[in-house]
Amino acid sequence: MTNTDNHIVRAFGDELSQLAAEVARMGGLAEAQVSDAVDCVARRDTTLAHQVIERDEKLDALQRDIEKRAIRLIALRQPKANDLRRAVAAMKLAHSLERTGDLARNIAKRSLVLADAAPMSPLTRSIERMGRLVTSRMKEVLDAYTGSDLEAALAVWRRDEEVDEHYNSLFRELLTYMMGDPRTISPCAHLLFVGKNLERIGDHATNVAEIIHYEMTGEDMIDARPKADALAPASAGA
Repeated sequence: MTNTDNHIVRAFGDELSQLAAEVARMGGLAEAQVSDAVDCVARRDTTLAHQVIERDEKLDALQRDIEKRAIRLIALRQPKANDLRRAVAAMKLAHSLERTGDLARNIAKRSLVLADAAPMSPLTRSIERMGRLVTSRMKEVLDAYTGSDLEAALAVWRRDEEVDEHYNSLFRELLTYMMGDPRTISPCAHLLFVGKNLERIGDHATNVAEIIHYEMTGEDMIDARPKADALAPASAGA
C-alpha cells in the first residue's frame, strides 16, 4: 500500500470516528433531556420544562448534521462491509435519538399543565420511578455504543419488558384514581401520556441496542422483543 493509500485509509477512519463521536454526543444530550423531563414532572419545575423544550432544537440540528455527514461519507468513500454498517448505523441511531428528544419535549410540555393542577404525589413518584428506569436504560445502551460492547447492548434489549411492566402498573394506578375521583381525570390523563412517552423512550433504547447489534454483527435481531402486554392506547403525542 502506498503512502497515499495509507493517508486515504487513515482519513476515512478519522471520519468514521468523528461520526461516532457526534452520535455519542447526541446520545448524551438526549439522555440529559429525558432525565430533565422526568425532573420537570417530579419537581413541578416549569423553568426547567421550558429549557427542555427549547433544547430540543439542538438535537434536531445534530440529527440533520449526522445524516448529512454519513450520506456524504458513503457517497464519496463508498465504504463496504463493517465501514458501511458504521455509517448506516450512525444515521439510524441519530434518528432514534432525535425521536427520544421529541418524546422528552412532550413530557416537558405535559409537566407545564400538571404544574397548574393540584399535586398528586403518589402518582408523581410512580412516574419518577419509571423515568429513572428508562433513563438508566438509555445510559446503559449509549455506554454500550461508545464502548462497542455488544453484550451490554443485548442486556438492555432483553430487559425491555421491565419498562412495559412499570407502564402497565402505572396505567392501573391512574385508572383507580380516575374512577375514585372524577376531578383527577384531567391530570391523570396527562400523567398517562407522560407514562406512554416514557414507555416509548424505553422502546428507543431497545432500538438502539438492535442497531448496535446490526453494526457489530451485520445481522438483524431474529428474536421478537420481550414485551409485556400493553394495557393502553399507543398514541402519546404532545
